[in-house]
Amino acid sequence: MHITGAGILLIFAFLATASMLLLLHLTQIGVLVHQRIPDRPRRRLFLAAVSFFITFVGVRLLVMSITHHVGPFGWVEIDGRHIHHLVWGILLLLIVGYCTLAEVGTGHSPISIFFSRLLSILYGVGAALTLDEFALWLNLQDVYWARQGRESIDAVILFGALLAAGAWGAPLFSPSRKDD
Repeated sequence: MHITGAGILLIFAFLATASMLLLLHLTQIGVLVHQRIPDRPRRRLFLAAVSFFITFVGVRLLVMSITHHVGPFGWVEIDGRHIHHLVWGILLLLIVGYCTLAEVGTGHSPISIFFSRLLSILYGVGAALTLDEFALWLNLQDVYWARQGRESIDAVILFGALLAAGAWGAPLFSPSRKDD
């Protein structure tokens, strides 16, 4: 049986997202995150950062498996055209952006908190899928494993650092207090 890369990505993203949401909702991890990171925007950044790094590692492993013919995985092709995973990332980012503009997940009800968490996780997934192929944007050719592919790794590190800095403190991003 031949499973496309998109199928594996979809299954991986769904399982990772569902796992993170279940952990946050059904275990003490959600309470711990809420207590340790009392600021809602920083909690959202934290979830985005975690899902970003998990997705990046998962995608790299999947692409390596496809490239080296390990497992039943294969490229997504439509009419002989390879559909890169940045396409799925861009679509996710568009959906999350639209939901954010529509203020989905901004209330305080349990369903609103659920959507807030879901959108944060999906943002991290979409950003990882997109930035993992940053070198393709830049060079307009598939250089994933070539030397120019390092540009994608650099973009992932820079954006991941920004997400992490926003989530874990970053006094640069918070209003300054004046000592009286």
